[in-house]
Amino acid sequence: MRLPFRQVDVFTSEPHLGNPVAVVHDADGLTDAQMAAFARWTNLSETTFLLSPTDPAADYRVRIFTPGAELPFAGHPTLGTAHAWLEAGGRPASGDIVQECGVGLVTVRREDGRLAFAAPALLREGSVDEDLLVRTAAALGIAREGILEATWCDNGPGWIGVRLADAASVLALTPSYADLPGKIGVVGAHPAGSDTAIEVRAFLPPEMGIAEDPVTGSLNAALGQWLAGDFLPDTYVASQGTALGRRGRVHVRREGSDVWVGGDTTTILEGTARF
Repeated sequence: MRLPFRQVDVFTSEPHLGNPVAVVHDADGLTDAQMAAFARWTNLSETTFLLSPTDPAADYRVRIFTPGAELPFAGHPTLGTAHAWLEAGGRPASGDIVQECGVGLVTVRREDGRLAFAAPALLREGSVDEDLLVRTAAALGIAREGILEATWCDNGPGWIGVRLADAASVLALTPSYADLPGKIGVVGAHPAGSDTAIEVRAFLPPEMGIAEDPVTGSLNAALGQWLAGDFLPDTYVASQGTALGRRGRVHVRREGSDVWVGGDTTTILEGTARF
């Protein structure tokens, strides 16, 4: 079986500097095992499969796999999959694209020439147990006092959000991945006048099959829900991927109670995938 395939670079206007997602079209006939095996083979942070929706309000359904697990939601796959669906001739039933995934329906729209998704409601938020923060600090290789703030940022993947003193502290981290107590998103502010407001890094435990995600939409969505309009302005640009030689740029905007997360998307590879 051969199915249409695209590989889309997300959160960058410059090819090869964002976070790629593999997108398989017309995937209704694939089994769970085939999807998981293909995701392991691509070895990207995420691979997605476009399926017919089961909710009549949705334009399409997507399943999202890392090399080691399936996710109910992820941000850069949401934007990359929407880009691939549109490029393949998809047309939303209404003005906005409505994606069906594990957390329900997610709205995607075009803003300033970019695709942006509405951050889904958090499944868990609020304070993190002190014991978990001690273990997190140890795994990150810093003193507990280096964590200035922390909160659950779980919109599906299960992120714990951690704020450090500044962007330089974030970039200096050399975690012990085997000791991570979960999925850890770390943020620190760039100096005033920088072209980006914050530096973000996303660290994953070994069972996910990838140690550090280059650019992470779900994490940036949750960080925006936590920090936009408070520690950060209502509209800002986050940098991610610097430590991996990438140049991800995530555009975050709070609009009332909603947070929109956008980025540039471009197709790098197009063809067919064999199953």
